Amino acid sequence: MNLSRILKNFNKKRILVIGDLILDHYIWGLVERISPEAPVPVVDVKEENYNLGGAANVAANIVSFGAAATVLGIRGNDIQGEVLEGLLKERGIDVSGIFIGKRPTTVKTRVIAHNQQVVRFDREDRKAIDGSRYKKIVDFLLSSRDNWDAVIVSDYKKGMITERLMKLLVREFKDRGIFVAVDPKVGKFPMYKNVSVITPNVKEASQGSGIEIKDEATLIKAGKGLLKRLRCDSVLITRGEHGMSLFENESVTHIPTVARSVYDVTGAGDTVIATFTLAYTAGANLREAAVIANHAAGIVVGKIGTAVATREQLKESFKHA
Repeated sequence: MNLSRILKNFNKKRILVIGDLILDHYIWGLVERISPEAPVPVVDVKEENYNLGGAANVAANIVSFGAAATVLGIRGNDIQGEVLEGLLKERGIDVSGIFIGKRPTTVKTRVIAHNQQVVRFDREDRKAIDGSRYKKIVDFLLSSRDNWDAVIVSDYKKGMITERLMKLLVREFKDRGIFVAVDPKVGKFPMYKNVSVITPNVKEASQGSGIEIKDEATLIKAGKGLLKRLRCDSVLITRGEHGMSLFENESVTHIPTVARSVYDVTGAGDTVIATFTLAYTAGANLREAAVIANHAAGIVVGKIGTAVATREQLKESFKHA
């Protein structure tokens, strides 16, 4: 694999990320006592900050590698939506595809004490996008169709990704030779047919295929089953500490993990699909793209909170592999 050439080509790529935009809110503190009101810890708050989550984090991973990213999604007409859009702009991400919807901005608040997540609470509306916003999204897609080298669908089951939208993406992008990658969600697998790749984790692959993955035999059966049922070009199953498995045509490639330590898997799937898609469009074959994505995932799980990797970190990871 010519890693240097592939990484150099990242600069030339433009990726559209369509999906559920999420604002990650972190509250950091210390726990030194239990509340006298209830058997729960009292968190002494020391710091709080915001980060990009969901489809927004996929776009953040794209730009961290030096490529260009456009996000297409819905935010609320609220302060949290303004914070989300501001963070995207700070990263140099194109926000021309963000539309304001009749719903609150999706916010995931995590309370973390002593590097342990104490609790998470979510603010969201999971109803499907309404007709007027859908029309704006379609108009944006069709008017800008030639602007991107690939499309990433980041489905967090918050209402942005629908069956008719997936059919439009296959018809107007995949069938015209543009790479379409999907980070899927349980319960929605039938709508991901005919895409370039889907990147489920083991739990998602088990439920999507109807086969409980317990060992290598059931893993292969589930992966091949998804490949056949969805008629997609490839399936990349992420397996945590066991690495990844890539299914394409009749071949299966197992890629062992390179993570040295795992502190937080938050956003690791975002990093995988962003890196895999970017590497493939930059000249890697599917197996090489999976290996590069595996190294990127190993980098981000060694960090606390939603994180991204860089080209320099990728080079270092390969040196120590």
